[in-house]
Amino acid sequence: MINFFAGIFGYILNWIYILVKNYGLAIIIFSVLVKLIMLPLSIKQQKTLKKNEKIQKEMQILQIKHKGNPERLNQEMMDLYKREKINPFGGCFSVIIQIILLLSMFYLVRSPLTFMKQIDEKTITAKIDEIKKENGEFSISRTYPEMSVIKYIQEKNLTENEMYINMDFLGLNLSKVPQEEYSDPKVFIIPVLYVISSIISIKLTSNVKPKKEEESKALTSKKDNDEMDQAEMTAQMNKTMSWMMPILSVSISLVAPLGLALYWFVNNIIMIIERIILNKVFSKEESEE
Repeated sequence: MINFFAGIFGYILNWIYILVKNYGLAIIIFSVLVKLIMLPLSIKQQKTLKKNEKIQKEMQILQIKHKGNPERLNQEMMDLYKREKINPFGGCFSVIIQIILLLSMFYLVRSPLTFMKQIDEKTITAKIDEIKKENGEFSISRTYPEMSVIKYIQEKNLTENEMYINMDFLGLNLSKVPQEEYSDPKVFIIPVLYVISSIISIKLTSNVKPKKEEESKALTSKKDNDEMDQAEMTAQMNKTMSWMMPILSVSISLVAPLGLALYWFVNNIIMIIERIILNKVFSKEESEE
């Protein structure tokens, strides 16, 4: 299934590359295009987050009211979700899409000759063998053999070759892998920018207003501290989970070609802009209500 999506993404990326003649620029345009397609889902997700913030107080009241009666609590919470038109499992769909995008883009960036240029395996293998005979066995990366082929063709300046991809972007070679090129400090520029943008994105998502926290605490008495502790633990778990995907992505970006880190970085920048705009729109709607 991942190969299927990687093939589709590769076809679109190659079409953009033919127009702009630069791999990095093609990835940026591709990122914007994917975000535009995903915009309706992002709006729906943002609305759900806002609604969830809104019903937090009611949920805590229900937890206190139906202490010791989990069946009644679950029923009341489901009724609350129905009244507010919130799907409690709606976030799962978004997570699945993110995982598919993550893996598909990793496959695509790892093997651009296969998924982007649509070159058959025999032709690629023949070129790999040719390079090995000329430069030795270790001239081809075991993890990213196609990137080694692209680097070889770039170094030979074989621009007319069907395997040629212009990987130079703002002085960076997007075929490089930070783990394999750690002696070159430039390979860490995009991963570092990606980390910074991830932190900003998470802060925007998990930011909780102190006023709301005080209001929540005011609803409970001392004897309800246990229930509040459980609610806080659940909230803390949700925050921890929100960090898991970026941490996983950062780890992958250090062992993958720079093109993948560039895609994630651009994706984060667009996401930050999107969230700022949507937050303002939804805040305006709330104030009008």
